[in-house]
Amino acid sequence: MSKRDRRHRQSSRQIVQGDQEGAWLPRDTAGILLVSGDPFLQEEAKRIVAAAGGTLRTAMDVTEAVHGWDNADVVLVGSDIRELPPRRRAPSVLLGRASEGDGLWRLAAALGAERVAVLPEAAAWLAEHLSMSGSPEPGGTVMGIIGGSGGAGATTTAIWLAQAAAGHGISTLLIDGDRWGGGLELAVTADELPGLRWPDFAETRGSIDPSQFRDSLPVAGGFAYLSWPGTRESVQIPAAGAVAAVIDAGRRSFELVLVDIGRSGEGLGTLAWDCDRILLLTTAHLKSAVAAARVLNELPPIDAGLLVRGTGTTSVDAPLIAESLGLPLLGVIPEMRGVAAGTELGRLLELGRRKPISRFAGSVLELNGAAQ
Repeated sequence: MSKRDRRHRQSSRQIVQGDQEGAWLPRDTAGILLVSGDPFLQEEAKRIVAAAGGTLRTAMDVTEAVHGWDNADVVLVGSDIRELPPRRRAPSVLLGRASEGDGLWRLAAALGAERVAVLPEAAAWLAEHLSMSGSPEPGGTVMGIIGGSGGAGATTTAIWLAQAAAGHGISTLLIDGDRWGGGLELAVTADELPGLRWPDFAETRGSIDPSQFRDSLPVAGGFAYLSWPGTRESVQIPAAGAVAAVIDAGRRSFELVLVDIGRSGEGLGTLAWDCDRILLLTTAHLKSAVAAARVLNELPPIDAGLLVRGTGTTSVDAPLIAESLGLPLLGVIPEMRGVAAGTELGRLLELGRRKPISRFAGSVLELNGAAQ
């Protein structure tokens, strides 16, 4: 992966900006189109766009919006809109109300919307997002990794990719997207490192300061990571708006953000939509390949590639699996002894330094022996 040309522990209250003036400062004027006949959403959008320093044009319905759709920097669509005009790009954000619940996420998936903003709660986040849309520096790349079946090795692979990217001088963040996975940090290191975890963002409202976010995270193997705690205690779970704010802060703080999405509907419905690219991982077995096909059908319509683990003693070869799924084969993960033990003991980084793994990771990320 080449760098884009566009370019400790603290309390979460210290690094999170709520509805403060600083979170609403405009960077550059952006032309924004709102498609909605809902008076509440129109008024909220007008207030937020003004705070973000943008210019707003409102269309009551799709027919009225058609001619200016593709010329707008950002297209916002209200939850009262149920279909898009033909051959137009997907909206950037779907606007809705908290009372609409999970239906908003289903509608976003149907429309192909990149993000969801529940108003008025997500007003500060949306203002920050809109102000950044007019900026020539949109931030780093967000790459998701998801296993086509349980036990495919997505977490292990994500750790090795993060380690390889960091080793080539790319500022990298690894995000644990599976709160049911027991805590990614347990596989990264055996030490209890200081820094924020997901529950620290449970009360987040609005945007997050990028530099303070970066400095608040634990670091191992040269990369920062955000994990669910590796403990048995119950924890607070951040709301969807807080998760979106974390991803945006990561994008603005790092050149590469790797997200271990997990296979839950929760991750597929939220984190996957924030990714610029997704790596689908499967083992070289028929059952795993079939499961991967089902997962592929649930992914958002973005760039995707395939990784295959292990081909030595299996009956299905990697190119055949890639062809059947219609995905480019980006790499075959070498079989390594000691992976299970390394995961249990927090020593996966030791295995990641071995030449077969570093060559694999460098090939997938297109590192070519040096930071680009």
